[in-house]
Amino acid sequence: MTQATTETRSFEAEVAQVLHLVTHSLYSHKEIFLRELISNASDACDKLRFEAIAEPALLAGDGELRIEVSWEREARTVSVRDNGIGMGRDEVVANIGTIASSGTRRFLEALSGEQKADARLIGQFGVGFYSGFVVADRVTVLSRRAGAAAGEGVKWESDGQGQYTLETVELPERGTTVILHLKPDEDEFLAGWKLRSLVQRYSDHVAFPIRMPKETADGADGAAGAWDTVNSASALWTKPRNEIADEDYQAFYKALGHDFNDALAWTHNRVEGSQSFTTLLYLPAQPPFDLMMGGRDERKGLKLYIKRVFVMDAAEELLPGYLRFVRGVVDADDLPLNVSRELLQQNRQLDRIRGACVKRVLDLVEKLAREEPEKFAAFHKAFGNTLKEGIAEDAGNRERIAKLLRFASTKGEGAGQSVSLDDYIGRMAVGQDTIWYVTADSHAAAAGSPQLEAFRARGIEVLLMSDRIDEWMLGSLREYAGKKLQHVAKGELPLDESEREKQEEATKAAEPLLRKLKGLLGDRVAEVKVSARLTDSPSCLALADHDMAPHFVRLLREAGQDLPESRPTLEINPGHALVQRLEAETDEAKSRDLAGLLLEQAEIAAGASLADPAAFVQRINRVLLAS
Repeated sequence: MTQATTETRSFEAEVAQVLHLVTHSLYSHKEIFLRELISNASDACDKLRFEAIAEPALLAGDGELRIEVSWEREARTVSVRDNGIGMGRDEVVANIGTIASSGTRRFLEALSGEQKADARLIGQFGVGFYSGFVVADRVTVLSRRAGAAAGEGVKWESDGQGQYTLETVELPERGTTVILHLKPDEDEFLAGWKLRSLVQRYSDHVAFPIRMPKETADGADGAAGAWDTVNSASALWTKPRNEIADEDYQAFYKALGHDFNDALAWTHNRVEGSQSFTTLLYLPAQPPFDLMMGGRDERKGLKLYIKRVFVMDAAEELLPGYLRFVRGVVDADDLPLNVSRELLQQNRQLDRIRGACVKRVLDLVEKLAREEPEKFAAFHKAFGNTLKEGIAEDAGNRERIAKLLRFASTKGEGAGQSVSLDDYIGRMAVGQDTIWYVTADSHAAAAGSPQLEAFRARGIEVLLMSDRIDEWMLGSLREYAGKKLQHVAKGELPLDESEREKQEEATKAAEPLLRKLKGLLGDRVAEVKVSARLTDSPSCLALADHDMAPHFVRLLREAGQDLPESRPTLEINPGHALVQRLEAETDEAKSRDLAGLLLEQAEIAAGASLADPAAFVQRINRVLLAS
């Protein structure tokens, strides 16, 4: 028999932060605790059912997996018990005393002192257990792992104030019991009808029986040991679609995604044939906190069931990374029940399921774009940048994904991303065969780029791309619907015959000025040219076909990327007063200052970082004082 040991430990700092946020910010959603504890209990039953496939002895004669919710008015407690996999001492410490998820840690680091925790935090990082402290001033956990001896039970207890006790105890049955010692003002949760209504509202879909003690008509406790099953206890996705109400779909999503908000849309399909499977996939209305905070490193994916037996809660192989925001379940009939994550990666049957999931999600988004533009706009605002990753990652669906993207435009309204590539093509002038775009750090920087001046003068629409991912995405999106995509700073402008003649004449007339500028700037530039892009500004940078935009180069270097140095091409507008002042200047020091300013303001407008900002400021001051 294991010797009983009791110890007191302190929570990790992140747990203390979570507890503070939960107890001070979820007062308007306090009933969340029951949904989260039942969800955890359901997961524990799922895991035991899966492990018992290989080790039937784990069920130990108690094969009816179930969840029990009970209360005691005099003791002022609410208990949630399951006979699932249970936990050993080390597992209790790992699962309750610490938060292993780096996503939670990143979220907490990013949360400013003025912000309050959002209910969406709960559950998304495996911290749903702590929601019990919203209604309880003390929580007790009793747990014994399946297959362990009765003397290896664990008792965990805490008041949520920074410490917890851990004790080895005798427990006759496997599983976990969470006992909430309610706060003085939480009497509503000592009423059976209240608990029953919460179970039916939030957890009716749970595939295991949720039992509660029977009550008499007047609400008093019924016969001792008599229990009622209060949920439908059937997997929602196995029902025919015409038997499921929208409210049922939404309730299932909220429990599945640990979300208070309704899902934006969903798709439910059954595939029959040589390989049969069911998918139920949801688009959230809002992104999880860690989606773009390094979220690609977190475990994401759909819940995988095989013949209604739970296998994995984050089967990443079922969807590509750019669709990691999708929530849902896949229930396959034809995969082996002993499948592992390694086997999944090598399973050919999985390719068909994955392809079907991707198709269903893209079909759903296309339907939103076609039939519900307001919902689609909300989706694109939340997940448009994540979707852009698919341009590089999913060549087979590149055209479909590109069709769903929206951008700001010189003919759009403000910074709103309202222009599709099809919209742009539909407005092209006769003979135009290029989709023009500019990338920058912000919408204002893109809209104000001097490289747009000639395009505006000619009435040519330009897409304004200001998301950090855009430059990377465009490395893979070179063409759409037979039209080439081109940065306004690259290549030659589309000039007619008379415009080309004027450009050649301007270049010939400016040859002495170009030589002067190149001599003054030396190795800082590769070339100095007369620009066909400028009408109002004195200078801009031009890029070679394979050059990255200067603002993107700066971002990569700031991220620690070692990039080779490259010299830009400087284009000038000979008709601008600043350029003419340089042309007429005979003092070499003043000429050098003017030449430096022409290059540096072009670099700033392009989003590049200046090699010597202090020298730039001094140069401006000298030019201003001399004028």
